[in-house]
Amino acid sequence: MLVDQFGREVSGVRVSLTDRCNFDCVYCHNEGLGDTRGPMDPRDDEMTTDDVVRFLEVAAEFDVEAVKFTGGEPMLREDLEEIVRRTPDSMETSLTTNGTYLPGRATDLVDAGLDRVNVSQDALDQEAFKQVTQSGEYAAVIEGVEAALDAGLDPVKLNMVVFEATAGYVPEMVDHVAENDGLQLQLIEYMPELAGRPEWAIDIDRVHGWLEEQATVVEHRDMHDRRRYWIGGGPDDDEGGMVEIVDPVGNAEFCANCHRVRVTHEGYLKGCLNRNDDLRSMGEMTKPEIRETFRETVAERVPYYGEYMIEGEDGEWTINEEYIGV
Repeated sequence: MLVDQFGREVSGVRVSLTDRCNFDCVYCHNEGLGDTRGPMDPRDDEMTTDDVVRFLEVAAEFDVEAVKFTGGEPMLREDLEEIVRRTPDSMETSLTTNGTYLPGRATDLVDAGLDRVNVSQDALDQEAFKQVTQSGEYAAVIEGVEAALDAGLDPVKLNMVVFEATAGYVPEMVDHVAENDGLQLQLIEYMPELAGRPEWAIDIDRVHGWLEEQATVVEHRDMHDRRRYWIGGGPDDDEGGMVEIVDPVGNAEFCANCHRVRVTHEGYLKGCLNRNDDLRSMGEMTKPEIRETFRETVAERVPYYGEYMIEGEDGEWTINEEYIGV
């Protein structure tokens, strides 16, 4: 397993299969690339099936244990089942999706080897959901979650971005996963440095505090230094639900525990979500090129907060001069 200069093993990769999406979520940063969403039709710059599989085969050579397929909306790829099927057996496969295409395909994805799924669901209120996603597909998302559960993909993890427009819906979403078997909740801190609109951000520590008051059990997860809150039960029983917070903003511990490398839909390796000055093209995607480019990307990975960005005495984060011009 490759290790960067800060001692962080790269155990997972996150592969964007497309920048196309049938939603237009107001907080979307498209894997850190910004507002690059293309038309709904397939585009020539997307990696082919063989491109994706070739990269994953190389990643498996370096003992990468898991791949998460993302987008855009990755289920707009008609070859998704084939990509999952051809993923090396040694790698756990997961998918982040808005869920609208899971009905009719969830079973085929499981048969192909999909292990886990995250479904974006930012509110239980249909009107609030429409305002956030710019989509009227709320019923389709609910149906997609059910399809995933029926196909055996439990637990299904619901992704909810927490910002000004959704924060008030956190309690009912927590109750929802606690009361429904097979569901978990991942609350994702809004990232204004990528999505803009800093006035939409809320104090995520208040959410942590509220969850601690509600939780029966609080677990610590080494990956990204995360905490898991078990509501109405615990990890060793069949009752209650699990809630986890992803809180990377201004969090040096989060970055110090990052074990992922990313691949854009165009086939660029990306060492950090928050940076686009470290992109490396895998060219025609020959295996020797991928091996060398992957090694280089890992070798030059830098924790974003705490190293690439450093905190001054005034609490403001500024770029470390060591990396200016790199």
